[in-house]
Amino acid sequence: MEGGNSPSLQLQQLPLATAAVSVQPHTDSFSYKENLIGALLAIFGHLISSIALNLQKYSHIRLAGSKDPRAYFKTKTWWSGLFLLVLGELGVFSSYAFAPLSLIVPLSAVSVVASAIIGIIFIKEKWKPKEFLRRYVLSFVGCGLAVVGTYLLVAFGPNSHEKMTAENITRHLVSWPFLLYMLVEIIVFCLLLYFYKERNANYIVIILLLVALLGSMTVVTVKAVAGMILVSIQGSLQLDSPIFYIMLVCMIATAIYQATFLAQASQLYDSAQISSVGYILSTTAAISAGATFYLDFMGEDVLHICMFALGCLVAFLGVFLITRNRKKPVPFEPYISMDAMPGMQNMHDKGIAVQPDLKASFSYGALENNESMPEIYTPATLPIVQEQHGSKAVSAPPYRVLEHSKKE
Repeated sequence: MEGGNSPSLQLQQLPLATAAVSVQPHTDSFSYKENLIGALLAIFGHLISSIALNLQKYSHIRLAGSKDPRAYFKTKTWWSGLFLLVLGELGVFSSYAFAPLSLIVPLSAVSVVASAIIGIIFIKEKWKPKEFLRRYVLSFVGCGLAVVGTYLLVAFGPNSHEKMTAENITRHLVSWPFLLYMLVEIIVFCLLLYFYKERNANYIVIILLLVALLGSMTVVTVKAVAGMILVSIQGSLQLDSPIFYIMLVCMIATAIYQATFLAQASQLYDSAQISSVGYILSTTAAISAGATFYLDFMGEDVLHICMFALGCLVAFLGVFLITRNRKKPVPFEPYISMDAMPGMQNMHDKGIAVQPDLKASFSYGALENNESMPEIYTPATLPIVQEQHGSKAVSAPPYRVLEHSKKE
């Protein structure tokens, strides 16, 4: 009886198991496929953007070092860089529609690695092999660590996938974990802004923390906008929902203020410090926002979470080593260049520009006196006062400073 009933029991349980499987919106293979598509789009976007920025930088440097009177926006190199930059940003933007937020954000380390490799390839200085390896060993180690960290991020990234419909985004927006996170973030942002504006605390950590907090909201809204556009392309229109335009306005506003604080930081600190510290703070804040808003790590086991955190730490270390090895900018030493002065003969001493000698005056590096110039800009000369020999001669200093006036 038991042997005869077992086939019937198996036949009765089969439809139930099939129905249970069909309820799942995404299988594991399809989820990993979406993760791979999003990661490849993000890597491609960051790589193309890095090449584009270096192309535009090369265009500016070439124009500055030549006598070409054209503006930078009239060169093909600059427009090629702009086209590649738009293409790269579109790739990064579309990657948020496929993969979780916590997976896409740390992949921005690819742009740092690409910039380091491009800088090493196109370097104009000649080094001996031993000297070259000793100088760039930190960059090589940093690139290797960043690649290993990127692999760990892709392999052990969160696997949560959800359709970005207006209903789901609204539900996440009013959830109590995100409301609590927003309250804490607003308080911290206001405190940092108070110390930065009122107390003149122009520390790099404070400025980049402001950038990171704004950037966390930017990536949250970017994923919402990109996901709703993808769902609309697939057939379910989401662009007529008010939440789409709310997210779009928040995305643009936070991106503008984020760029403003970054511009202020670039005026005070070196770009290498901004790249390393900004990457670490922005990635940490964005992962926290994604885990709170989109619940990226919901249902993940401890092993995947630990390996993902290890990948982030390895990528952080790699970016830090790459940016630490960059050359510090040489401070500007003002001098008058001979070739920049019309009508003057170029005077160079073994390729080094020297100061002009205008009318044999002692005004070192000063321009000629001009009637139309204000008094504060007129140079002070040091004329020679001849000593009078004799018993009644009064001793006078060999030099004295005479202030020029407009009447003279």
